Amino acid sequence: MTEPVTWTLDNGIGRIEIDNPPVNALSNAVRKGISDALKALGDERSLTAVVIACAGRTFIAGADIREFGKPRQPPTLAELCDQIERFPHPVVAALHGTALGGGFEIALACHARVAAIGTRIGLPEVKLGLIPGAGGTNRLARIVGAVEALQIALSGDPIDSDRAHALGLVDKVTDGEPVSQAVALARALKQPPVPTRSLPIEGAESAALEERIAKALSKTAGQHAPAAIVESLRRAIALPFDEAVAADRETFADLSAGAQSKALRHAFFAERQAAKFDSPVGSGKRIEKVAILGAGTMGGGIAMSFAAAGIAVLLIDTGTEALERGLARIQSNYDRSVSRKSISADEAERRLARIATATDRASAADADLVIEAVFEDMDLKKQIFSDLEAICAPDCILASNTSALDIDAIAHVLKHRDRFVGMHFFSPANVMKLCEIVRGADTSAATIASAITVARRIAKIPVVSGNCDGFIGNRMVAKRSAQVDRLLQQGALPQQVDAALKAFGFPMGPLAINDMSGLDIGYSIRKRRGTSFPIADAVVESGRLGQKTGGGYYRYEAGSRTPIADPEVAALIEQVRARLGVVPREFDEGQMIERMIYPLINEGAKILEEGIAQRASDIDVVWLNGYGFPRWRGGPMFHAGTVGLSEIAQKLTLFAEETGDASLMPSALLVRLAGAGATFDDWDKGTLRDAA
Repeated sequence: MTEPVTWTLDNGIGRIEIDNPPVNALSNAVRKGISDALKALGDERSLTAVVIACAGRTFIAGADIREFGKPRQPPTLAELCDQIERFPHPVVAALHGTALGGGFEIALACHARVAAIGTRIGLPEVKLGLIPGAGGTNRLARIVGAVEALQIALSGDPIDSDRAHALGLVDKVTDGEPVSQAVALARALKQPPVPTRSLPIEGAESAALEERIAKALSKTAGQHAPAAIVESLRRAIALPFDEAVAADRETFADLSAGAQSKALRHAFFAERQAAKFDSPVGSGKRIEKVAILGAGTMGGGIAMSFAAAGIAVLLIDTGTEALERGLARIQSNYDRSVSRKSISADEAERRLARIATATDRASAADADLVIEAVFEDMDLKKQIFSDLEAICAPDCILASNTSALDIDAIAHVLKHRDRFVGMHFFSPANVMKLCEIVRGADTSAATIASAITVARRIAKIPVVSGNCDGFIGNRMVAKRSAQVDRLLQQGALPQQVDAALKAFGFPMGPLAINDMSGLDIGYSIRKRRGTSFPIADAVVESGRLGQKTGGGYYRYEAGSRTPIADPEVAALIEQVRARLGVVPREFDEGQMIERMIYPLINEGAKILEEGIAQRASDIDVVWLNGYGFPRWRGGPMFHAGTVGLSEIAQKLTLFAEETGDASLMPSALLVRLAGAGATFDDWDKGTLRDAA
């Protein structure tokens, strides 16, 4: 087996090269290899400096996440960083691709850094519920100052080479390969080099730092890692370096063993697993041109997603006015992005230039993929796809963006149903990452593979779903919505319900979201399904449709989207309670959370039983990326394991008995797993599933 780390010595410059594909993860073997190479080079009398570089497409892209939770073999990353920093000759990192997490901590411990243009560096540990465990926050603060260090560590987002150079994190940026430039810089550095730990921390006592800390903690209430990063920075300021880093290592170990980090690591792997689709056809058809039918908010957002990926888009609608409104909305979105500096003005122009328009469906004749994004009307969708089958090439993939309608019923009008698939994007489609890939009874493996591949190409996270009313996400939402309405009937107010789920970790409450989306949407779906939500229906029938009418469950001042509790809604709710003969009661926050989250989990179990979802982790991915489920809780099915399935089954039984609602009884799968002391993760692993 080839060693992952090798070293050479040429004309006084030692070169340590890491080759541990695919991303040069910082495994035990890599750490030991770097340490051994430094020891060997240190014995060479002709040595004047060392360059650390990586083979392949990237510098060290982070720790080997597969080793989390396992005993670490020496040297630890902290020990290796100390060895680099204390090396008696200059050590220069030659960066390319990405230098993240432990890889960036290695680079920070070096005495200088050279980066190829486009290199991205950062400390993403917070996204896994962790902190940099080898002095990363401490060294970062000594180079860029306390305020910038806090921002970089708390966001977890990488910064590009130009920004890194401006901050002083990178000493030189090169448009060629970085190793030769690193060698030149290494020759020029003074000996012995000044270690980073010896630098002062600027801005340690500034008001800007305290303001940034207060703002960050207010936005991450309940999350352990952000608070731990703040404490890590405070230790860097107040304690000797070695003492501060030793405390960081202890904190890292505690966080790694905690529920939040486990949940975040589960989410990390779940998203990668969801995008996998075992198929004999490989990645399917290559998509180069896309046609989108419907220039509304959804169609325009989908068009922007393809344009951002460099794919030509044809936006089709029945009239020029609709197209002009759609393009104006797209232009406004681009203008907003430019003003926020998330893209350049030139890039906005390039993306807009990729979006052509037409008023005739026949214009889609040469498309590789056609996505229908009109309003939810079954007859209209059937007519559209009947027309498209006659217009488009035989290998063109036909997709519907329907959020709930029966895709097999839509496909019934087609002669070749194997090329039809659901591609359910989430609004706003240019922002939201989730795309449910809905397989119909006759959808081919090649079509599914093609849909997954193109979804990933446009930076979406695809999750395959079977066909049922609402698919995975909206089917589960319907169960939560029923319990939200029941809570209102039984005594809660809208602001109390929303506050409970925000306390749980959702960015918005369900009723505020409904107001934003428009209450008439849910109302029409309930009418189609033949279901009734007494309070939700009464709110709509009173003329309150949400933000667009200035009032829904809340009232909204002109030009504002801030929900304000409305006494008129409270009075309306009282009227419905009186009509239903309900004596209101009080609920505490925990009770409301259980009544909204546990039925959600139960419906997820039914979806697994029916084979609608391939894995429980896929359900988690849907909720993490489509509905704002707090990532640090891992998703509803992972969270169920944290609570305990037996506890959830018992509570659901009590809810069903109390309300007389048999649909709240725990599903057969939930009861079975609870009885075995198992979790949905055990189900995903296959042992319990095979025994069913």
